[in-house]
Amino acid sequence: MISVCVATYNGEKYIKEQLDSILSQLGDEDEIIISDDGSQDQTLKLITEYNDSRIKVFQNSFQNLILNFEFALKQANGDFIFLSDQDDVWLPNKIKICANYLMNYDIILTNCKVVNANLEVINDSFFKLNNSKKGFFSNLSKNSYLGCCLAFRKEVLRKAIPFPKSIPMHDIWLGFVSEVFYKVKFIDEPLLLYRRHGKNESPTAESSPYSLLQKIKFRFNIIKNFPKICLRR
Repeated sequence: MISVCVATYNGEKYIKEQLDSILSQLGDEDEIIISDDGSQDQTLKLITEYNDSRIKVFQNSFQNLILNFEFALKQANGDFIFLSDQDDVWLPNKIKICANYLMNYDIILTNCKVVNANLEVINDSFFKLNNSKKGFFSNLSKNSYLGCCLAFRKEVLRKAIPFPKSIPMHDIWLGFVSEVFYKVKFIDEPLLLYRRHGKNESPTAESSPYSLLQKIKFRFNIIKNFPKICLRR
């Protein structure tokens, strides 16, 4: 069973295009878990209009992207879990290709094409743009783990959640946990269109809003939490 976890917030402009690209790849037994963080626009209306039993909607008021994704992950029932943003487009066969790799790996990170609001390609390879690499220390220096490109076995959540309060972003944390405890695979083939439209919830692939001191603090907070998760089973 596949679970796709989507954290939404005022995503009316692109959510339908995103869901269409996902639903076409899901089987009847699969699910999309949507955790909405208090949208004030037409996001929930557009989602409920699908009237699709595979879409399970939860309404929250975290006002926090990390907590919103954590809640969605806790609701997932699938053996394989995919993370999804609210404004991208999945390319055909993304789920099929990822599911095949997950037979042999615990977590996979796929490449993607960076596109603008109109889905015009800005960069053919996020991996090359970001100089993405596996390895704990490589990712301590520069994060490669982009949440919308992640898929993993449910057992990864045993170590990864609950998310520590001090982490900079959920996908960064999942990456570090995976590098230490799980079998990781990077897939060079782009399997989604990663849309950057200027109002995204995260600044990835754009200029970082964080100071050097903040970046150092983020890394320190990640490292200090590892002794705690070593005890998780």
